[in-house]
Amino acid sequence: MTRRRPPARRRTRRPSRRQQQREAQLVAFVTVAAVAIGVVVMVVNWLLAHRWVLVAVLVFAVLAGAGWLYSRQQRSQWEAVRAQGLRYALPQLDALHHARFEDAVRDLMQRDGCRDAQRVGGRGDLGADVKATDPFGRRWVIQCKHRRNGLQGPAVGTPDLQVLNGTARQVHGADIAVIVTNGRVTGPATDFARQQRLHVVDRHTLAVWASGSRPLWELLHAVPPPRRPSPMN
Repeated sequence: MTRRRPPARRRTRRPSRRQQQREAQLVAFVTVAAVAIGVVVMVVNWLLAHRWVLVAVLVFAVLAGAGWLYSRQQRSQWEAVRAQGLRYALPQLDALHHARFEDAVRDLMQRDGCRDAQRVGGRGDLGADVKATDPFGRRWVIQCKHRRNGLQGPAVGTPDLQVLNGTARQVHGADIAVIVTNGRVTGPATDFARQQRLHVVDRHTLAVWASGSRPLWELLHAVPPPRRPSPMN
């Protein structure tokens, strides 16, 4: 008789190094999670046994939050006072870069109570350098024309007003469209502005506005009526 050979034993595959690393990471994660849960449980039990500590922490958190809110309110009030006292002299405005001139116009609108005033000037601005909503709900769109040489610089002409007239209301939704310059404005440009219900802030009006505390709408003629009562009244 032929003797049967015993069946060959199958070799057990040893886990790969990557699998071993994954298992080690899983064991480490479970261990860390268990330790963390244990620590949390111990802390909670300790706090329940010493409730005065929990109360003290809550009181401290409330006081810290109240202090932060008070500090923020004080800072806001100080910024409002600082903005209300904002002043510019014409030589200061003349010396500005044209972008900083736009910043100055924005700051003056904020001083007047236009909290959302922002500078939007730049490439592709479509005739709007500053936008703002006054306390009466009217939307302002302002185009700035800075002249480093002041009155000696090139005058603002009708083409500049035509750009503003073509985009201020149709594109930007302006109630009041204004062009502001520290230089000169030609006679034809002034006539065109009057015909198209545009407002011109020339060097003289700019000097009064920037060096005082009166809002711009008090210095201009024939501005639209308020959309809503002023919250400052």
